[in-house]
Amino acid sequence: MSYLAIVDLGSNSARMVVEELHDDGTYTELIREKQDTRIAQNMGHDLILKELPIARTILALKYFQTKYASFKPEVRAITTAAVRMAVNQAEFLARVKFETGIEFQVLTGEEEAHYDYLGVMSTLTVDEAVILDTGGASVEIIAVSNGKNIADVSLPFGAVSLSEQFNLANDINQSDIQLACDSILEQYGTLPWLSKNQHKPVILLGGANRSLARMGSIALGTMSVNNFHGFSMTVEQVATIFEEIRYMTRSQREHIAGLEVTRADIIVSGLLPLLNLMYTINAPKVIFSESGVREGLIAETIKNNG
Repeated sequence: MSYLAIVDLGSNSARMVVEELHDDGTYTELIREKQDTRIAQNMGHDLILKELPIARTILALKYFQTKYASFKPEVRAITTAAVRMAVNQAEFLARVKFETGIEFQVLTGEEEAHYDYLGVMSTLTVDEAVILDTGGASVEIIAVSNGKNIADVSLPFGAVSLSEQFNLANDINQSDIQLACDSILEQYGTLPWLSKNQHKPVILLGGANRSLARMGSIALGTMSVNNFHGFSMTVEQVATIFEEIRYMTRSQREHIAGLEVTRADIIVSGLLPLLNLMYTINAPKVIFSESGVREGLIAETIKNNG
């Protein structure tokens, strides 16, 4: 028996899990923590990580350490799009290592998509699907056929970056939503394999999609808001929720059942990658997965230690 701590620094939030790894190849989650760090906030076109988000992030990392230190675990620390794109990446990583001792692996977009695939396949029975992981500053899309990853990509837009670029945080001009959709569809159009995956369900990962699961489960009265692994919605149900929130003020969005107040400024932008993907491939439904990059890392660690 051994322990594994995974620190996952995304563009919008930082997450940490502690897993007890058993000799038979299974594992038990002992701790799960999340902090809204928003490391991507105000990066802008200069792609510079700013001081306030950096300071928030370091405080969160120090907090995580207090939670996992007693287990003396193997620590795997990963970070994704915002740090991957940042021009001051090296300075940030050096400061984090100096102040916390944590050494981060910066995942490439391809690695992030690979771990998403491993995480989904380890917990859901999937033969034909398109996986979508919507993060703060990137989306990963993986086409699955006969249970195999046949194509994947990481695209440089996400819930935070779309919100900032197209002014979708507060009271929204509907024409700005259309501009964001045009931009997303233009980038989807560069993927010739995407439109060939018609009528496949979309498997959803990422914070914005978790928010959708919570809002959907409450609206449908079907399940606990904290247990949505395998929960599905039709595209019509997704579209109905989006049509309701797109016309709301930020204040109104802050009071939506199932939506965290801290996501009220990025929920509209966070659902746009999904909306446009659904219509591009004529998906019949979406399926929510709580397993993604972190579970992919666990599966890889167990395999390597076996």
